[in-house]
Amino acid sequence: MLGKLTGFDDTIVALATAPGVGAIAVIRLSGKAAFAICNSLFPAKDLLQQPSHTLHFGSIVSAGKVIDEVVVSLYKGPRSYTGEDVIEISCHGSPYIQQQIIDACVNAGARLAKPGEFTQRAFLNGKLDLTQAESVADLIASNSAASHQTAMQQMRGGFSRELKALREQLITFSALIELELDFSQEDVEFADRTRLYNLVTEAMLVLRHLIDSFRMGNVIKNGVNTAIVGKPNAGKSTLLNTLLNENRAIVSDIAGTTRDTIEEILNIQGILFRLIDTAGIRESADSIESIGVQKTMEKIKEAGVVVYLFDVNELTATDIRNQMADFENAQVNYLLVGNKSDVLGEAAASAKFSDFPEILFISAKNHAHIEDLKDQLVHKVLSGDVNTEHTIITNARHHAALQEVLESLQEVKQGMDNGLSGDLLSLDIRRCLHYLGEITGEVTNEDRLDYIFSKFCIGK
Repeated sequence: MLGKLTGFDDTIVALATAPGVGAIAVIRLSGKAAFAICNSLFPAKDLLQQPSHTLHFGSIVSAGKVIDEVVVSLYKGPRSYTGEDVIEISCHGSPYIQQQIIDACVNAGARLAKPGEFTQRAFLNGKLDLTQAESVADLIASNSAASHQTAMQQMRGGFSRELKALREQLITFSALIELELDFSQEDVEFADRTRLYNLVTEAMLVLRHLIDSFRMGNVIKNGVNTAIVGKPNAGKSTLLNTLLNENRAIVSDIAGTTRDTIEEILNIQGILFRLIDTAGIRESADSIESIGVQKTMEKIKEAGVVVYLFDVNELTATDIRNQMADFENAQVNYLLVGNKSDVLGEAAASAKFSDFPEILFISAKNHAHIEDLKDQLVHKVLSGDVNTEHTIITNARHHAALQEVLESLQEVKQGMDNGLSGDLLSLDIRRCLHYLGEITGEVTNEDRLDYIFSKFCIGK
């Protein structure tokens, strides 16, 4: 079916490991001629006669010249990643050797693989559905425990199973409703309307949960832009250095030392926070400092969460009240953090700002209550614990399709409430099925597939 539908009836080759120098590199071939091509370069033994899932040591020889001693792994289709015949050549990790072996394979009849083509073939051969295939790219790109666990859960088919069960039940109801149309003069009902109504109601609850999880999924996958803002000399750069445990930003008693934004990444409880140390917010005659303040305002608008850091010895309760009003009017997600509490004293600071129990008092210089700040950051962006054992949507394409499914189910439910005829109910159910199929790849087109898999790395 692969060759007939897509024209992918040839054999592809690519480097499967990361490019560059390493101890070992793996070169992958997939396609009907994979064994014959490798066999022509591997004189040690006849690979065509060897069983699947075996390893063979020998040399790769091209044009009478030994390129490298390698280990060849054999996987005969359909028991392979792509569902086709696959060979993996493990060679020494010299970029020169890698390229020589790939060139030899191309000269023997293979072609260079396009980005994601191995996984695309796995999808087209039914080894993975589209959500599982996309999770492969997410797994490769995972850079935290949470993003890794979420990608693994989807790759194992957790999301797919939920959608498949719903789709199968809707297909059954759709078929029964359409069957009724053939007996319209008999006035019979094959589809149990009560069961369908209950199914739609339950499905809508599940879909709303999945759609709502996208906010958390986006945080897990992409991290959170976190702007540290406040007046000059509030201790923003000191806080950044303390959070990172290194002297990343210049610290000085001179107000306005930070002129430009400084960005660093911090992993807190499996979530990536992109910390942005900004210029102090104040009016200034210094043109360079004014540009820095302007950039600070831009970062506040872009941030997922803003840490408003202030000197408890300098600001008043009125200052904090005014700043909160500004943030709330701008719909900014913010944390209030009172710094230099070691100078005033925590008890005195709490009394001074007693109207604001949400303020966290710290001493960035002395590392006091920094772990509490990290906990509050996680809670602020996730509004609770991350349970990556449950399905979490991280893909914008899935999110958009699920919204279409939910809208269609709402129309089905509304239609049943209004006594809509079976033929019109059937149209809404078919729309649900269409968007569910788009998510898993049961309904798609080649242009969309090419776009999805073009975002993969070459050897995957």
